[in-house]
Amino acid sequence: MVAPKTLLLCSCNKTQSFNPKALQAAADAEQVVVVDQLCGQDMTTTARHLSGGDELLIACGQQAALFERLSEEIHAEIEHSAPLSTIDIRDRAGWSAPDANPGRVHAKQAALIAAARLPAPQAPVKTIHSSGVCCIVGPTEAAIRMAELVQDELGVTCVVNDAGPILLPSAGYDVARGRLSAARGALGNFTLEFAQLQTLNPAGRGALGYGEVKATARSECDVFIDLRGGEPAFPGYQKRNGYFWADPTQTGELERIALTARERVGEFEKTVYFKLEASLCAHSRANKSGCTRCLAVCPTEAIVSAGDHVHIDSDICAGCGACAAVCPTSAVTMNETPFEALTQALDVMASVYREQTDEAPRLVFHTLGAGADSIARLARYGDGLADDLIPLGLAHVDRIGHAELLAALGAGYAEVLILVDNDTDRQAVAAEVELARAMLEGAQQAPGRVRVIAAEALGAAGDHPGRVCEPVLLVGGRRDVTRVTVGAMADPLDAPIPLPVGAPYGAIEINADQCTLCLACVSLCPTGALGDHPDRPEVQFTENACVQCGVCQSTCPESAITLQPRLDVSKDALSARALHGEDPFECVQCGRPFGVASTINRIVEKLQNQHWMYTSADQVQLIKMCDDCRVKAQFHGENAPMAGGERPRVRTRDDYLDR
Repeated sequence: MVAPKTLLLCSCNKTQSFNPKALQAAADAEQVVVVDQLCGQDMTTTARHLSGGDELLIACGQQAALFERLSEEIHAEIEHSAPLSTIDIRDRAGWSAPDANPGRVHAKQAALIAAARLPAPQAPVKTIHSSGVCCIVGPTEAAIRMAELVQDELGVTCVVNDAGPILLPSAGYDVARGRLSAARGALGNFTLEFAQLQTLNPAGRGALGYGEVKATARSECDVFIDLRGGEPAFPGYQKRNGYFWADPTQTGELERIALTARERVGEFEKTVYFKLEASLCAHSRANKSGCTRCLAVCPTEAIVSAGDHVHIDSDICAGCGACAAVCPTSAVTMNETPFEALTQALDVMASVYREQTDEAPRLVFHTLGAGADSIARLARYGDGLADDLIPLGLAHVDRIGHAELLAALGAGYAEVLILVDNDTDRQAVAAEVELARAMLEGAQQAPGRVRVIAAEALGAAGDHPGRVCEPVLLVGGRRDVTRVTVGAMADPLDAPIPLPVGAPYGAIEINADQCTLCLACVSLCPTGALGDHPDRPEVQFTENACVQCGVCQSTCPESAITLQPRLDVSKDALSARALHGEDPFECVQCGRPFGVASTINRIVEKLQNQHWMYTSADQVQLIKMCDDCRVKAQFHGENAPMAGGERPRVRTRDDYLDR
């Protein structure tokens, strides 16, 4: 039996208004309670409901930690507290401009609460073990200073890269001298490679010296502190667990790193952000290269080639979701924010808003870190979000691809915006935004309906010329939703929509003059877009299944295949069509069709009277025979070149007795 729910609303000292009945319906709550200062003078109301038996939803995100502590205190006192959850509707909706439309504001609040009711996807976790073995690389002065800061908690080895003096040896850490040549791994599993490594010799009297030089050496550690001050050892180094990079010349940097690095000992839970279905991956077939989109966008280099598919290192993966956003076959999906969960949230918020306003809302994707902070600052010190702009927070906006953008438009949003935190985020989403805009333009829609914005534009009114389509059913995978949405937005199209190079939709062209119908492309196509005809030499193509991976192009021995990035939303794209075919050659002996007529004729033309083995008509005829007839002619014909002599009669016992 589901416990009844109580919704607590706080006007935050009468600075925001509500439609309690609409919010009660959105939260599916049995009762709604409205107060003015839930974290202050009305906190007794919070305590009373936490002591009850109803599930409690508090519409205040700012003081969520306070309510959690109060719940723990009540539980410790009476050994019971009501199930508690919180949601922010003040910063994201309640605090708006003075001239904001109250109906839109209240509808947005209801949309946010309705989306919060959806079940949150659960991502699996793995355990990472760290024994606290630490390697510090950098100049002598900075490395020794860092070693002194962390030696009490970590087992430290310093590898210095200069000839700086070491006055006294230390029993708290080891010292060596060398040059870092390579690094890989993550927290609990780093492997470092060094060149020209010398270990410090602490014995003897006088100045300390180093031992014999080793040309190469390898070391393993749990924590890696990089104080070299140049380029970090890893791309996207901020997302690499257990790796700390700093410029040692900056004041306070060593102390800042030391505070965090000292805590990297013990067992840690690492979220497994992704799910990889290797059988769907179109990376390669038979050593012929195909799709490399995820390899190109991964900011941490967690993805590597592993033959016919890619491999993702879950220790290195930071969960940005860029790989899932560009994967054309859905071989990579996200556990925390699967596409289906996103589309469900988009659909719920848009439908609740439309029901209460009869208008199309706008949507902004933002990060839960800097993006959420920008929204909070705008709400407190500015006019807040535009009254028709519904925010949806994600851990990383890299997760947003063209399919998510199109899904939002398919749900009925008038505009879809992406709030980026920095230029890195802007570059990460640029290609997918360009692809979505190309689809909009091809569907006779304003491409400006999909935009990347900065925080300053959050309060601006919408500017979305063009027709907003009726909501479509957001069912199926990324490609299905994209196709349905573009088809719903477009008037009947006379031709497919051209797309940028690298788009995961399109057709292929076969140069009939070069193609020999060897069907190598058919045998290696990873998605089944290419097929053959059961009765004749022919290449068939189903455009809706093509992801433009390029395996067919790299496989073709005649270089006869060209990729055509485009989106065809017609029904013709769903069924197979012939790309290139020819009549088969009929065996001159038995009449059975075999091979390709043009190929057989070309072989005859090149060999007849041009090669010593094919100077007679009988020899040329062998080329025109099927396998069975060719064998018979070669071994049993009157002038068969491979025929043996006449076999002697078999002798029996009677032959010898009759002598």
